[in-house]
Formats: sequence, structure tokens, C-alpha cells
Amino acid sequence: MSNPIQQLHSLGQSLWLDNIQRNQLENGEFAAMIAGGDIRGVTSNPSIFNHAIAKSHDYDAAILPLAWSGWTPEQIFWQLAFEDIRAAADLFLPLYHASDGADGYVSLEVSPYLAYDTQATLEQAEYLWQTVARPNLMIKIPATKEGLPAIRQSIAAGINVNVTLIFSIERYKEVMDAYLSGLEDRLNKPPSPLGGGAGGEGLPSPEGGGAGGEGLPSPLGRGAGGEGLPFPLGRGAGGEGLPSPLGGGAGGEGLPSPLGGGAGGGVPASVASFFVSRLDTKIDKLLESSDSVADPVAAKALLGKAAIANSKLAYEEFRKVFGGQRFSKLQAAGCRIQRPLWASTSTKNPAYPDTLYVDELIGPATVNTVPPQTLEAFRQHGKAEVTILRDLDGARQVIADLEAAGISMSQVTQELEDEGVKAFADALTELLQTIDSRRQAAVVQLGPLPASVKQRVTRLEADSVPLRLHNGDPTLWTTDPQGQEEVRKRMGWLTLPETSRPLVRDLRAFADQVRSDGFTGVLLLGMGGSSLAPEILSLVFPNLYSLFSILDSTDPAQVLAITKQFQPEQTLYIVSSKSGGTAEVNALFDYFWECSGHNGKQFVAITDPGTSLEALANARGFRATFLADSNVGGRYSALTHFGLVPAALMGVDIGRLLDRAEWMARQCVAEITAARNPGLVLGAILGQAALQGRDKLTIIADESLVPFGGWLEQLIAESSGKNDTGIIVVDGEAVGEVSDYGDDRCFVYLRREGQFDAAVKVLQTAGHPVLVFDIPDQYDLGAEFYRWEYATSVACHILGVNAFDQPDVQDNKKRTEAKITAYRQNRKLNEGNPAWEVGGVRVFSPGALTGADLAEILTNFISQARKSDPSADSGRSYVAINAYLPRNPEMAEALQKIRLAVRQRTGCATTVGFGPRFLHSTGQYHKGGPDTGLFLQITAEPEEDIEIPTRGLTFGLLERAQALGDYEALAARGRRILRLHFTGDGLSHLAQMAGAIGYEKP
Repeated sequence: MSNPIQQLHSLGQSLWLDNIQRNQLENGEFAAMIAGGDIRGVTSNPSIFNHAIAKSHDYDAAILPLAWSGWTPEQIFWQLAFEDIRAAADLFLPLYHASDGADGYVSLEVSPYLAYDTQATLEQAEYLWQTVARPNLMIKIPATKEGLPAIRQSIAAGINVNVTLIFSIERYKEVMDAYLSGLEDRLNKPPSPLGGGAGGEGLPSPEGGGAGGEGLPSPLGRGAGGEGLPFPLGRGAGGEGLPSPLGGGAGGEGLPSPLGGGAGGGVPASVASFFVSRLDTKIDKLLESSDSVADPVAAKALLGKAAIANSKLAYEEFRKVFGGQRFSKLQAAGCRIQRPLWASTSTKNPAYPDTLYVDELIGPATVNTVPPQTLEAFRQHGKAEVTILRDLDGARQVIADLEAAGISMSQVTQELEDEGVKAFADALTELLQTIDSRRQAAVVQLGPLPASVKQRVTRLEADSVPLRLHNGDPTLWTTDPQGQEEVRKRMGWLTLPETSRPLVRDLRAFADQVRSDGFTGVLLLGMGGSSLAPEILSLVFPNLYSLFSILDSTDPAQVLAITKQFQPEQTLYIVSSKSGGTAEVNALFDYFWECSGHNGKQFVAITDPGTSLEALANARGFRATFLADSNVGGRYSALTHFGLVPAALMGVDIGRLLDRAEWMARQCVAEITAARNPGLVLGAILGQAALQGRDKLTIIADESLVPFGGWLEQLIAESSGKNDTGIIVVDGEAVGEVSDYGDDRCFVYLRREGQFDAAVKVLQTAGHPVLVFDIPDQYDLGAEFYRWEYATSVACHILGVNAFDQPDVQDNKKRTEAKITAYRQNRKLNEGNPAWEVGGVRVFSPGALTGADLAEILTNFISQARKSDPSADSGRSYVAINAYLPRNPEMAEALQKIRLAVRQRTGCATTVGFGPRFLHSTGQYHKGGPDTGLFLQITAEPEEDIEIPTRGLTFGLLERAQALGDYEALAARGRRILRLHFTGDGLSHLAQMAGAIGYEKP
């Protein structure tokens, strides 16, 4: 073998990694090290976790929901540790079984605050063993005098133990005795199975109790000089206990057998961690000090010799004990040896070879736990040969010479033990301070909501909401039988990161074929759920292969503009409709079918199985028809064919997008504690904020993430806006001063570049809730799709509405159809008579107007908006500007001036929607949500209209009919609506409106 690591393993020594980091667990590096045979176990300690958590942001995504849920720093730390340890243990489980329990272990250390408390150490060891619940776990217990009895009792209880912080040979002998005594205790009087049962008390349950048990005591440290930190494991006096952690999952087998066994034969396993390099570091300093040694010259010859000599002599003791009669009896009963584990094997002195403490300590039945840099160094130039038995006489002479030089090994090793305990305790203290700092920063984001959010998360867990949600329990959202049936048909989104995975290869091949066939443009014809996710992806991701755009408008000017942009003979048209009968999509198809010269090979359909669009695609010879998951509703369909087909054609790596979604889905599994579930906790915040009057979810986004707000707007507003309640998303509103906002706001900052950090801090200081989501990579949108879908479903449960229907959208469609039918009969749209008309502006209102001119009419209408404290039955107002105009940068800028003027005058939230697009988004909220909206509807005469082939009407007429249907649907519900209809230059009229309201340039 050419690989030194493999050679070393063949000599009977196992390399374990002395490091654990979440990014390596998640990105596959850790699994690759196992698969490559580099490591056969892993150890952790407070210093390792401190480095992993404090020196990176890998854990921030996990800390955030825990902090929002009101967890303490200690609770958060243990949760993070449990997650990493479980993940590593599951990756090692095949090796554990293949080696018959010899390797594949993952070590987790008890709190160093308990190092001098036997009972507390034992109790925590038992708790950690039960809570992690993996057969290949080892609990690390320090070899202090107080730790020795805990080691013995843990072994007797069937717990795998990694004894740590061994420095002296005398203490090592005591450790081996504790191990053997524990085995003897266990074999002479076998305890009952873990967790109690007939004939014994068993171990405390992870929840701090259970049948016959009172749970674990609370203190983290009970020594002199202080009370220590509160120990969040169990439910002693003053403690709330640690909520149930991540739990099982794929690859885990739960607790070992009553004898603590598993693959290895039914008895616990143990290693004894004998520390190496720290001894040289300490003794070298003494040797180099003329005040400490009698003969400086002789002392110099001993530099760098103590650690290896001490370890070799420890190995000699190991061979005596485990080759002796006492162990032979235990071995006959199936017990294992306790392997020596060389710990602290990185070279601290740069003058020494970087693999010194590996090369010189190779021997059978041993473990060497190495940090990453030492592992790599040994791979590059390590020497794999048995060295541990060489020159034992020389090792004894080194120890004798050190004593002769005035260096007391017993004193040095005791100091090292004390220093080791303190170093780990200091590392844990520093780590808890880091977590607390991040926790406090997260809690600040909640503004006035922390207490109620904590209570809500607790209630969600008590009501088994995560499990019920994953089981598709419709009673979470409705008691109506018809509504429940709709829910049952719409829960497929929960498993999309997994169920969409088989699509990746075929969609990539399809995209490659389209490009090879020479198409230079892809135009998607869709509405709402079938177009918003592709639109976001097209705006956030760089378009690698072709011109890509979305057409979700019936405005003739917008249709003409897109027609000029896309050359028909070089364009692939995606006709995207879940129902297959979306009126706008059908009209757009008819138009572009003519533009293409009836060439079916230029068309692709995305729809549900059995729709009229599927039949049409088959009849017209479409290039391809993609049938999406019918168990997923439109606004939850980003990770179905509706989002993935367009994404593949853009050149997005859809496999990577699903990877990120799958990562988030794993964070939201039913087994995880509610407080750790990022989707559930976000939903708790959104729902609780709305219940407390903060129902205007205002999006602040860095420039590269601005498009995501449009998708959130539909998802949340259409899902929640029912039964006179809901959450309206305020997207695209310019960030203002604190005085611009009332206490009906809850903010979300989608952060990448950090351009609004200062503004967000000001809002938080003023007491507003501002949730910050770092989205460093565009592929993280896959995770955000899933997070927000989950959160929306939870928020709707809290609000008591069905997240998966849209009952008020149909009313608008029926009114539009009636208008079109009447037009076909009378060749005229019935718009009613304007209440006011001057200079190319007509104003329509279901009620009486007040005001002599446009400025007065607008200001009087808008003055109905309320920013001050609302009455008991209605909240603060919002003003919706709904424009049936071409959606282009010029129009968008003009409408922004109007919404800014409205906010300046009223202090109320504003939204802008382009029709008919918003009818498939916020339209449901406008009609089904609370009666707090004021609606400014804007329509205009088209400068140029377009005939819709075979329909007997134009795009301009269709758009107007949709606007009138929207107007009448709002008026029928008593909503406050003002319609302004323009003839002539629309931009100048919009400027006139902004000026009439009182726009002032910021």
C-alpha cells in the first residue's frame, strides 16, 4: 500500500479525526473522508465546538429559530452539538457495523463544569447517551478523581465511554481499573434495560422523567466559588428542561441493547484518551528555564522526549492489564479491551516534525485522534510502522532523567489535568458567550414579539402541529369537509425536494436539446403560480444560454413589446397553466400560435394531468408536454415542473437548487423539536405578529434579491387572505424613516450585500420587528422556497384559514366572463357612468365622491386611511394601487411616486399591482382579507390594440373586462375603491396623480 493512512490502519491503529464542523457534515467532505478510509472515528470537545461555532457562521441558520423560540445559550449549544454528533454518527454507522463495533465511534463530552462533580457527571452522561441515541456514540468523561466513579458507573450502565484528559501513568492505571470494575459490576449484576422497566429504575428519560423517574437535576457546576451555569437538561428546580431535540432520522437505530451493545457483542466500548503533546509543551518550558533544572545542558537533551516516553510506558501498562488474568475473565464473557487513544497529537513546537506524535506512537489496538492538519501531513509524508514498542528502556530512562533534573512528573501531570479542565471550561464559557451574543441579536429582530412567539412555538409543539402538518392533517386549517378535501390534494409540496429529484437528468437533457436546436429565446406564457417562480429565477440568476422572459399580462402594449423582443422563428414558447384553462394564458397562446405559423415544435406545455391544455398540446403537436404533480397547488409549485422546466432552460443547475431545498426540508422534519424548525418558527412569528396587529409584512431586499418579494407576495397574501383576516405583503415599497411606519408593520430583510444594514438597525432600535435572512448564494432560493411555504402553512393555521384554497378569486373570474359575454352580445363593455371627468381622466366610484377637482377627490379618498390606533373590529389601513397598464420600468417608476406620496400623506402601507397579474396574487387578499384596504384602480385606453385570434375580442377589451370584474367584486364586498380611467398619455396622468396627492421627492 502506498497510502500511509491505509498502512497505519493495517497495523492495528485507527485514525480518528479530532474535529467536527457542520459545513463538512453538510457538503459531503466528512462522508468522503470516511468513504476514502482516512478516518475511522471522530472526537469532539468544547474547544472544537467553540472553534466550529464561534469562528464561523455555519451554525447561524440553526441558532436563529432557537433564539426566536426563547431558548437559552446552554440549550442552544447542546442542540447544535446533538445535531452534529448525530449526523456524524449516522455517517459512521456502516463502518461501526462492518468493524463489529471496533470503530466508527463519535465522541461527545460532558460539560467541563462538572469535572469535579461525580453525580452530576454521571447524570449528564446518562442524559447525553439517551438523547443522542446512537449505538456508536461515546460519552467523554474526564479522568479526574471525581470522574473515575462516574466512568465506572457509566460503563456499568452500558454507556460507551471515552475517558479524556489522562496525563499520568498512575491516573491511567486508575482509569483502566474503573473500566474493568464497571464491566464487572455490569456482568455480576446486570441492570434492567435503559429507560426503566420491571425490576429496576433505569435511566432518566430524555425529557427529564417518565414512569417512575423524576428527571435529571439541573446544575451545570456545583463547586465552590459559585452556583455555576443553569443546566438545561432535565427539569430540576428553576429549570425548564431541554425541549426534545432532533430525534431519529435515516440511518439511526436508536438506543443500543440493554447491555449497551450492538454490533460488537453486547457490552459497552471504551477508549482511554492519553494526552501527548501538551506534556512536551509544559516540560520543555521547564527544561529551558535555568531556574527549574539543575543541569541545563542535560536538560536540553531531554527536550521533546517526555511525551513519547510517557505514552510508550502507558502502552506498556495497557498490555499488562489487558493481557492479565482479570481481563481474561471479562474477555471470556465477551468484553472488549479499552484501547489507548493518543490525544493532543498535533505538534505545538514548529521545530519538531509535524507528524512526530503519530509516527512514534503506532501500535496495535490503539487509536490516534488527529486534527485535520496532522491528518493531511501524515497522508503526505507519514511513516507507517510499529514504533510504540521501541526502546522502552530508553523511555524509562527519559522519565528518570526528568525526575533527576528536578521535574516532578506527578506535579506536572496534575497541573496539566487542572489546566485541561480549565481550558475546556473556558472554551465552553467563551462559546456560550458567543451563542448568547448571536441569540440576543436574533431576539432583537422580534421587537415586541419574543414572549408571544415563545408561547406560540410551545403551543404548536404541544398540539403536534409539525407531525400533523407532515401527515397532511386538514383539521389544522379547516373544519369544512370540502375545504379539507382540498387540503388533502395540496400537500405534495412537502416532499418536492425529494420527489422532484428524478426530473433533473431529463430536464437537463431537454434543455440541452432545445439549445442545440438553435432557439435563442424562451418566452413563458403564464399567470400567478405558474409564472412567478420562473420570473424570480430569471431575474436572480444570470441567464447563461438564452433570452428568457415571462409574459403574464393581457395589456396590449406589453404584448406588443414582448413580441418585438422575441423573434418568433427563434423562440420556444412555454404555455404554463396548472388548470389548463387560465383565460389569460389561453389568449396569449392563441396569439403566439399565430405568430409562430402554427409550429407546434416551438411550444412546450406545463400543466396538470388530464387538463384541456394537455389535450391541446397533443392535438397541436407540441415539442413536449410536462405533467406536474397534481397534489401541489400553484403558489406552492416552484419546485415542480412549473419552476424546474423554465429553470433548466435558463441554465440554472436545478440539481443544486433542489439540494438547497432538501437541506431546508431536513431542518423542517416532523421529528425535530418545534423550536429548531425554521419554517415552523417563522410561521409562528408571522401568525403571531398578525394576531397582534402587525399584518403588513414589509419586504426590504438587497438589490440582487428584490425579485423574491413578488413570489412571497402571492404565496402569503393568497394563502392567508380569507375570512376577513390575513397577511398582506408590502413589496417594493421604498425604505423610509421610522416615522413613516405604524405599529402594523412586521419587516423582513432579505440580505445579501448588506446595503440596508443601517436602516434595519434603526428600525429595530425603534422597536419594530425586522427578521433578517442572509441569502449569500442565489441557489439558496431553493431553501427559501421551502422555508416560506412551510411558514405560510403554519401562519395560516394560527390565523384559522385554509392555506390551500382561493375562494374569492373565482368571483372575479365569473364577473370577467360575464362582461365578455355581454360584450360579445352588445359589442360594448358596460363600464357605468363616471362620477367625475375632466381632461382625459374619468373617475368611477361605487359611492358619492367629495371634491371639486382631482386633487381633492384623491386626497379625500386617501384620507380615509388610518395610521392611528384602530377600532376593535378593524386594523390599520393599507392603500393598494392596482394598475391595468403595461408593466415596464417607466410605469413602475411613476407608480412608485404615487405610493410614496400616499405613504407621505397617510403613513400607511402601500402596495402596487399590475393587472391582471395581481388578480392571481394579492387579489384574493383584497376581497377575502380584512376590510382595511383602500383601492386605487387605474385603467387606460390602449394606444394600439391587438386582436386575439379566434376569440372575437382584443387584448385591450379582455384587460378592461378583467379590471371591471375586479372593480365590481371589490364593490360588492363594500370595499373602498376609486377607479381612474385615462385617455391619452398615461405617464403624464400618473405624474398628475402623484402631484395631486402631494408627492415630494425624498
